Formats: sequence, C-alpha cells, structure tokens
Amino acid sequence: MPTGIIWGARGDIGGAVLDLMIEQGWQTIAIARMNAGLEARTPYCYEADFCHLHEIEQVVQSVAQEFDEIDLWIYAAGDIVYKKVEDLELPVWHRMFEANLCGPYLAARSCLPLLAKDAHMFFLGAVSERLRLPGFTAYAAAKAGLEAFAEAFAKENRKKKITVVRPGAVATKFWDRVPLKLPDDAVSPQKVAASILEAYHKGQTGHLDL
Repeated sequence: MPTGIIWGARGDIGGAVLDLMIEQGWQTIAIARMNAGLEARTPYCYEADFCHLHEIEQVVQSVAQEFDEIDLWIYAAGDIVYKKVEDLELPVWHRMFEANLCGPYLAARSCLPLLAKDAHMFFLGAVSERLRLPGFTAYAAAKAGLEAFAEAFAKENRKKKITVVRPGAVATKFWDRVPLKLPDDAVSPQKVAASILEAYHKGQTGHLDL
C-alpha cells in the first residue's frame, strides 16, 4: 500500500487530495497548522507551523516512527494577500515568502531522509506570470521563487520525480481575500486533486499546468 504525506491538509486543495487518496486506498499522513477535523479522516494527522523548523522536524520524527518511507509528498499550503507595494508592510511581505517559499523548503529538506528513492514530490504553485498584476506583488514573487527552487531542487535529486502544479483559477477560499470575481471557468479543488494523482501515476515531472 503506497504512503502519501500532505502538507496543508486542511486547505481546500490539500483536503481534496487527502479525501481522494483515502478513497483510493492510500496510507495518508495529514499535516496542518491545526488538525481539528482531520482525526476522523486519517489516524496519522499532525500539527505544525510550517515556518518553524523545530515543529516540522518534530512532525517528521513522529512520521518516521510510523512509516519506513513516503512514496508521494505534496505541499499544498500557502497564503495570499492583495496589497500594492506602497501599502505592503514588511511583516506581510515576509509572511508571503514564509508561507509560499520558506515552508516548502523546510518541509522538503526535513522529509528527504524519509522519502523513497523514487518518491514523487508535488509543490502547489501558480501560473505566476499571470499574477504579475497590481496588488499581487508579494504573492506572485513568492510563487515565481517556488518554481525556481523546485527546478534547482530537482537537479539535486534526479532520482526523485518533482512537479510544480500550476493551476489557474480554483474555487477556494483564497478568492474571499482578493477584490476579484471568481472566474466562471474556475475549477474545483477536487479536479486539481484528481490531476495531481493522475500525474503521480503517469510519473509526470516539471510543470503540471491546469
């Protein structure tokens, strides 16, 4: 039975991936800042602040006591803000990079010893070139940085499969935090989840544009 780990399992996309993996018979490990509600879906759920290395390391140590190796690794956490640079406070800028770039780095680095040799890692990105709009400065910059990180990281770990998922508009709670209308063609989190698992089974690496 394959084993998968999801960082950000309480989010819309992370939760959809978790549900689909459970449906397909995976052993699932769910990690979130707060695991309320996750206990009913998987016995292997943990809490961690993804910007704090010691919390991540404690979670990984706990996972290592239960599992020998991880086949599928997914980072689906993140944050968004809509502010122009003139109104963008430094703590908010830092928060965007912590959630969207530092968190993936810490989680990936800490999990490397636990991953199977041919493990597949997915980073939830965005079509960052479409986000280079007023108000999205910090978010777009962090997501562009994530793509650069993942590309270089893949070259360091050539035996592993590494994919950056680049969805367009997805019907998530993120849209409640920006002054934009949800596009009519926005896809559901469940469709993104299905595409991720399909890419896993096909072994698709690089970018997964949705």
